[in-house]
Amino acid sequence: MARSYDERTFAQIRDNLMYIQEQIANTCAAAGRPEGEVTLMGVTKTVDAARVQAALDAGIRHMGENRVQEDMEKKEALDLSGVTTHLIGHLQTNKVARIVGEVDMIQSVDSERIARAIDKESAKKGVVTDVLVEVNIGHDAAKTGLPPEQLEPLLYQMAEMPHLRVQGLMTVPPVLTTESDKRKVFLNMHKLFIDIKAKKIDNINMHILSMGMSGDYREAVLEGSTMVRIGSALFGERVY
Repeated sequence: MARSYDERTFAQIRDNLMYIQEQIANTCAAAGRPEGEVTLMGVTKTVDAARVQAALDAGIRHMGENRVQEDMEKKEALDLSGVTTHLIGHLQTNKVARIVGEVDMIQSVDSERIARAIDKESAKKGVVTDVLVEVNIGHDAAKTGLPPEQLEPLLYQMAEMPHLRVQGLMTVPPVLTTESDKRKVFLNMHKLFIDIKAKKIDNINMHILSMGMSGDYREAVLEGSTMVRIGSALFGERVY
């Protein structure tokens, strides 16, 4: 596939990626964690395909998109060999048929309704879809995700859906300014993750805790994140 980005673009994204990887490694060391426990995802919302391809060529192996339409359009122009793709934005039931089978994981399951829609469509296509359950850990009215107290009942329902494979949890925290406030929210999310893991619910895995973005990934890693979703720190500020 022809590369449509210039060398300056590639160098900027490569240098950003190396810096983020270094920060993750240093933060893991500070937390007494192996660096390999944390997966770095590049978030491509509003990023043009050429810049996304530059990030993939620089070494990004997990790509997250927020919108179904944008994901479908971009994939046509990208070399995704060896790349794991994720939908991380809110998913409406009328978009389920388009996305099931097109991404490797859906990270934004937040209701029984959407879970059943994914399960039904996955059965139609003969696939089992990996998913994360999105939790609104900060009870923020501006964020999607289900309240923490509703998580366990939903997981028991999802355990009975044969074409879903729950792999863990995801969260988008409230906008916070201090390190201590950020860490407190992530600590609460990690506690929830550990509590659910300890219950050993049949057919429910707790392998992935997806939390932390460009402005707070260090705090998230300190508090146990296993996957960080990085957009602007990798690609530069978004242009809407």
